[in-house]
Amino acid sequence: MRSTGDDFDALFLEGYPRLVRTVSFVCGDAEVAAECVADAFERAYVRWRRVSGLDDPLGWVRRVALNRATDVGRRSVRGRRAVERLASRAMVDASRVDHGHGLDPAVAAAVRGLSAQQRAVVALHYLDDLPVTAVADSMGLSEGAVKYHLHQARLRLRDVLDVEGPGS
Repeated sequence: MRSTGDDFDALFLEGYPRLVRTVSFVCGDAEVAAECVADAFERAYVRWRRVSGLDDPLGWVRRVALNRATDVGRRSVRGRRAVERLASRAMVDASRVDHGHGLDPAVAAAVRGLSAQQRAVVALHYLDDLPVTAVADSMGLSEGAVKYHLHQARLRLRDVLDVEGPGS
């Protein structure tokens, strides 16, 4: 199928639902699939002069969307493995952690009550003194995700430890 610049909208309207369904089946997550397909169509739009000249522009978009889904899946697996490794380190004997790092037992217990992801970002940011960018790189997350997890962890710790927040 050879397309002109005016055919992008038609290609999108025809191909988007099918590709989301296909990529969703491949990656197992409809939201991730929708993002990957949207990203692929965005890339096609930016390169439309070249992509429209291909025999199968929708095939090009499909390949880009599937590659993107594969990349997201790999990054997700790496992030999950990093969190599991960090979580297993965090599951060290509580008495050793409390005395070895000078953590108050109540704080150590509260930190153990956080999700694995929150524990990991808290440990990397506060115990290892890593900046948010380094935590994001280490865990394969965006900086925004790291900031979100830090914020949620602080809220949870504030509630559990009954500490007043800034401006309270």
